[in-house]
Amino acid sequence: MSIYHKLSSPQGRRDEEPNKELARQLIQERNIDGIAEIARGLWHEEGAVRADCIAVLEEIGQIEPTLITDYVDDFIKLLESKQNRLVWQAMINLALIAELRPVEMFDALETIKKAVETGSVITIDNGIKVLSRVANANHEYHNEIMPYLLEKLRTCRPKSVPQYAESIQIALTPEIEPEFLEILTSWLPELSPAQQKRVKKLFKSPLRLQADKPTNVSL
Repeated sequence: MSIYHKLSSPQGRRDEEPNKELARQLIQERNIDGIAEIARGLWHEEGAVRADCIAVLEEIGQIEPTLITDYVDDFIKLLESKQNRLVWQAMINLALIAELRPVEMFDALETIKKAVETGSVITIDNGIKVLSRVANANHEYHNEIMPYLLEKLRTCRPKSVPQYAESIQIALTPEIEPEFLEILTSWLPELSPAQQKRVKKLFKSPLRLQADKPTNVSL
């Protein structure tokens, strides 16, 4: 029997609680088949069911991201959806698993960049997280992605500076750090006191670039 009846929309619910409850149940039972059925629902003929299914996967990913890594290609494809909610939720899901599946995301780099350039605020914010985490996977990815991220930080709106900088920081190297700090310093006069406080914390944070990883292995 299908588990779609447990989703919010088939129950006539407008809240997310049924979706969250189903996600928790699937995690607790380690129900891989059930999660796969939810993933197939990303392509359901009914838009409301598609939205419910991606919300369930997001909830699972927030708790146990390893359970949704097999659906990285689905999330990437959804970045080109005409349904805005699916786009930004797909990007959220990609951010949740970016450190686990950087190879596939690097292969889809242009698709992710296009979504960042044309998407909603939520899509853009999570796209910056995705790209930062992929850039941190190894030096090849870092060299390709980091100039783009620094340019986004340099040209974004002031209110986005702290969040972008916090995301990008994970991929800093000693070579990139001076330019990163120069960009942040140039922004300080335009930021609110609260924004300045967040940014100034980054000046004291250690670099966190991970060791180089092979580019031909999905992590």
